[in-house]
Amino acid sequence: MVTRRTLAVGLIGYNFMGKAHSNAWRQAPHFFDLSAGVRMKTICGRNRAAVKKAATKLGWENAQTDWRRVINDAKIDIVDICTPNDSHCEIAIAAAQAGKAILCEKPLARNIDEAEKMVRAVKKARVVNMVCHNYRRVPAIVLAKQMIERGEIGDHIFHFRARYAQDWIVDPNFPLVWRLQSDPAGSGALGDIFSHIVDLARYLVGEFREVCGVMETFVKQRPLERNRRVKAKVTVDDAVTMIGRFKNGALASLEATRFAPGRKNSITLEINGSTGSLFFDLEEMNRLKFFSRRDPHDRQGFRDILVTESTHPYISNWWPPGHVIGYEHTFVHTIADFVRAVLEGKSAHPTFADGLQTQRMLSAVSRSAKMGKCIRA
Repeated sequence: MVTRRTLAVGLIGYNFMGKAHSNAWRQAPHFFDLSAGVRMKTICGRNRAAVKKAATKLGWENAQTDWRRVINDAKIDIVDICTPNDSHCEIAIAAAQAGKAILCEKPLARNIDEAEKMVRAVKKARVVNMVCHNYRRVPAIVLAKQMIERGEIGDHIFHFRARYAQDWIVDPNFPLVWRLQSDPAGSGALGDIFSHIVDLARYLVGEFREVCGVMETFVKQRPLERNRRVKAKVTVDDAVTMIGRFKNGALASLEATRFAPGRKNSITLEINGSTGSLFFDLEEMNRLKFFSRRDPHDRQGFRDILVTESTHPYISNWWPPGHVIGYEHTFVHTIADFVRAVLEGKSAHPTFADGLQTQRMLSAVSRSAKMGKCIRA
């Protein structure tokens, strides 16, 4: 009798992303045929009472307040990093040195230097690594990737347009949380949400050649979390807009803002090619719109593809056609692919090297905005 392998996971972080990842670790083995079981061994956070409560609620065996103990646990195979950005580098390097497979939330790091150190560490240790850009695993986006590769919108791509819009900090009285401070966050909308559409641009179209960016902080000061009567300086960007050019000649237009009233978590993408176009809207994430110039002239128009057929990416693991999936499923897909990568001993996209390349792009946009001119990516 062959004993089935079980992979033990240590999750560092228990708030928003910790919840999303916990759900994914719990669900992936139940909906995907994985060649190993998953053991949710330890969840870690700084607040002892809060992390114990999270462990019980989210299904973890143990709670820990020191991430070093998680990494030094010989029984843990995978370290999943869901902490604020300023700790990604230290935790990932330590995990690599301990021989753990590593999944890390985006952005990979606060800056290029940290990202380079992380890449060197995983390469030296030869450990499986991956950055959690979950939107790569929206079935409609994967279908768009397949259609582009099959030439369904033509041999040449002319334009890639993307907008990621939220509104959660429009209120000037919203407090100065860590995401609005450069020391823990590295950057604002740039690293938080712009990194997602840069990753999608690289995934769908390719690498960039040059960029020209502008950035703005609309609310310069905000009240402190613990003392609302005192205000302090906001040290990150609120919004970023970029135009640029890919190495294949396609033009790019990307925007990310956390100041778009009414937009809670909106991502829209449009790719125009020589014979067709694709359009995606996260608010209708089970749909992909496709226009083809090859259709008869009197039948041309955007067609609406409901991406819920068993032949569509990932969907065969879920429900019958027409029974839609949601945001949380993108993390389940990510975990399923990551577990398979660990079992194969091969890193899954986007790797830490991809994360570094995206970090270089973010840095280029930031430098362009400061210099007021276009620069090489």
